Amino acid sequence: MMLFNLLWADLRRLWVGTSILIILIAASTALNIAVNLEERALRLGSARAAAPFDLIIGAPGSETQLILSSVFLQPGLLPLLPAEHLHALEHQPQVAWAAPLAFGDFYRGMPIVGTSATMTAQAGQQPLAQGHAFQGGFEAVAGAKTGLRIGDRIEPLHGQVGEEGAHAHEKVAYAIVGLMPEQGNAWDQAILVPIETVWHIHHADENHQGDEADADEAEHGGEEHGGGLSAIVVKPKSVAAAYQLRAQYRSGATIAVFPAEILTRLYGLLGDVRQLMSSIAGATQLLVSLCVILVAVIHVNQRHRQIAALRALGAPRHALFGLTWISLIVPVAVGIAAGVLLGYAAAVVISTQVTGKSGFALPVILTDKDWQNVAMWFVFATAATLFPAAMSYRHSPAQALREQ
Repeated sequence: MMLFNLLWADLRRLWVGTSILIILIAASTALNIAVNLEERALRLGSARAAAPFDLIIGAPGSETQLILSSVFLQPGLLPLLPAEHLHALEHQPQVAWAAPLAFGDFYRGMPIVGTSATMTAQAGQQPLAQGHAFQGGFEAVAGAKTGLRIGDRIEPLHGQVGEEGAHAHEKVAYAIVGLMPEQGNAWDQAILVPIETVWHIHHADENHQGDEADADEAEHGGEEHGGGLSAIVVKPKSVAAAYQLRAQYRSGATIAVFPAEILTRLYGLLGDVRQLMSSIAGATQLLVSLCVILVAVIHVNQRHRQIAALRALGAPRHALFGLTWISLIVPVAVGIAAGVLLGYAAAVVISTQVTGKSGFALPVILTDKDWQNVAMWFVFATAATLFPAAMSYRHSPAQALREQ
């Protein structure tokens, strides 16, 4: 009990230096934790978001932009693909189903995607949460996080507010007839509409024919106007079929991409960035360890008279060693614990912000590897305090009393 009282008295007397030490340790620990958690969250989140998309086919151009636009619904300019490729895919024996995608319209910043009814429920593999799939005309199915309800009516905007060339489609409004289940990806904030209607609306805009006749024609399908496709989502019947289709459509006229293939490349770049950030965090921890040692040495030297007096009163060396070591390790333990909490909180905040912008969820998960890293950091910091604590052994009671 006496040693505990001495420890508490020391921590209260040196609370400023102890607080600074805790802050330094917490900051370095939080940086390391946040980097690892965020990198893992981005990997898991993007992989889960891309899981429903086996193969994407588009016009020649950037494969990365094709995946970012079709899987993650990030705005970007994609060259258009002739609709004939969709018709050909629908008759391919290797294809379970294929769905077109057409981008360009928005509602309150949320993308409106022209597609087929097959995409809304993924050919029955993903039943709607409410309502039914659109049946043509000006019907729409909304994502789980759009905030829309069945019966709502929305007016599309070509482009986004503030962009050059953005304009509203006159006399056009979609009625929400179905809601998709939550998927944890960017499609939770998307609105799906018949691609034939999208083609017709844009054809009418190009020819300045946005009147009642156009609307009636779109209501009954405007496929005769045809149009380009931003991409085609393909569900192959097997892995072998997927590779056959990929090889077949990697020609001069089209490109075929596995989303996982592009994500692997991005993960390679992400891994390099994580390695750099981890190196910075490691260097920070090393500097903090040196600071701990320096502060500990100063702390022991300042207490040499107190240690000597306790020795003269009969306190055993091992008790003084323990008292000194505990007074050093307590701030280290508190700093590491605070750093873990701070790093986790920072990763959650960052993931929430990224989720709001990207649309797909970033799961923040502490794994065994993270706890192992924390344990290693604690062991290293503990070892760093052993040398200053051992200095209490060399203090002579007689010498300390003569110095008073």
